[in-house]
Amino acid sequence: MEAKPIATVAEFHDPNAVLAAARAVRERGYTEFDCYTPYPVHGLDRAMGIRRTILPYISFAGGLTGLASALLLQWWTGGFDYKLNIGGKPFFAIQFSVPVDFELTVLICAFFTLFGLLHLCRLPTWWHPLQDDPSFRRATDDTFVVAIFASDPRYTTSGTQELLRSVGGTNVHVHTASQEDQQAVTVD
Repeated sequence: MEAKPIATVAEFHDPNAVLAAARAVRERGYTEFDCYTPYPVHGLDRAMGIRRTILPYISFAGGLTGLASALLLQWWTGGFDYKLNIGGKPFFAIQFSVPVDFELTVLICAFFTLFGLLHLCRLPTWWHPLQDDPSFRRATDDTFVVAIFASDPRYTTSGTQELLRSVGGTNVHVHTASQEDQQAVTVD
């Protein structure tokens, strides 16, 4: 059984080179690729064509939900469900509800942010298809890596290798699935 390619991987030793490679890969029309770096590289997300995240909107929705639920809870309990006349004060007053409003706004916003981030990052993910690749492992230390995945519609083994070599990639190779992985995929 022939090993199925997962991705074509190339190493780069300079952050400017990986920026140029990401730009070139995107300009050639590839959409299923990723860059792995030992530290954040300014402008890499723009070079890859990654859109801004929607996480701030999710957090804002969480904050509004927390504030609305705090106000609704206090209004309902103080004004309808459990009316207490304490010193002639109104059953619901916004001034007295500020601490509870603040706390529930922060709490619900934090939950929305956490679960929104986990969903957007598809976490928890316990396995990555390139985790056994030596170049991928070096990306945590001293190497910049660009991987173009075989799931990309423009992917061809020879064409992708040639592209990565032409933009300055070294140790360009095709990472394939091991036979155990292929058998596990066919069994499931």
